[in-house]
Amino acid sequence: MSEQATTPQDLADDAVVLDVREQDEWDAGHAPGAVHIPLAEVPARIDELPDAEPLPVICRSGGRSGRAVQWLSAQGYDVVNVEGGMKAWEQGGKSVVSTGDKAPEVL
Repeated sequence: MSEQATTPQDLADDAVVLDVREQDEWDAGHAPGAVHIPLAEVPARIDELPDAEPLPVICRSGGRSGRAVQWLSAQGYDVVNVEGGMKAWEQGGKSVVSTGDKAPEVL
């Protein structure tokens, strides 16, 4: 684990995290305290970042969030990648909520 990484087990179930997955992934299932800004929209929506230091960034398995962490870090933000992403979050027994009436799942 790099100094710019954390694991789902290190975070509270209701931790504020930045979720950079796509809309359909978010709708299907996300962490209860997550803020959704798709990876491609992060530069344009940087003023919407949650106020947490360090800010955990999550995606499905860690790739997109890793890119977001690299970019945000270069902009001076204190961010960490959530290793294993939402897959590890769900496998670790952490709470997942969905948008709408479907049962939450991690796509």
